Amino acid sequence: MKSRPNSQPGNVVRIVGGQFRSRLLRFPDLPGLRPTPDRVRETLFNWLGQRLHGWSCLDAFAGSGALGFEAASRGAGRVLMLEREAAAEAALRRHAAELPAPMVEVRRQDALSYLSGPGECFDLILLDPPFSGDLLEPALRSAATRLNPGGKIYAESPQPLAPEGYAVLRSGRAGLSHFCLLETV
Repeated sequence: MKSRPNSQPGNVVRIVGGQFRSRLLRFPDLPGLRPTPDRVRETLFNWLGQRLHGWSCLDAFAGSGALGFEAASRGAGRVLMLEREAAAEAALRRHAAELPAPMVEVRRQDALSYLSGPGECFDLILLDPPFSGDLLEPALRSAATRLNPGGKIYAESPQPLAPEGYAVLRSGRAGLSHFCLLETV
């Protein structure tokens, strides 16, 4: 039996749970764009209790949209995705329309600029910046001011995390990524 050529060209990530479960998200090949693996997303949402009904979420370095669309799929009332790369932002908008995911708002904006300014607060902030830059530390400093009471931050890094001003609620490692769920102290 002959093997069939891959009918899924390009970069693809699958939503692992919720109402959009098994839907595929195609994203552009961009430097530093590294989607959170299925297993890690499943672990994160197990930590959070699977259902995010009514939560407001910020996916600050949206990239492929895997984390933000996963939150939307699991009932988040609002998901704001920030992405500064035009091609990735266009793909995010297309996915939000095709799913459809009216609770998702996509903005072409720098995450650090957004977080450092005044604005709305969130129940969950997702921080998975490109590993090649030193973006996580300043993002964590600013994100603390944008959390609702009892809010949580999910962060990914190439090194284990123990940021000052936060309690590490849960942590794990997958390949080169260290990930954790944080709350302010």
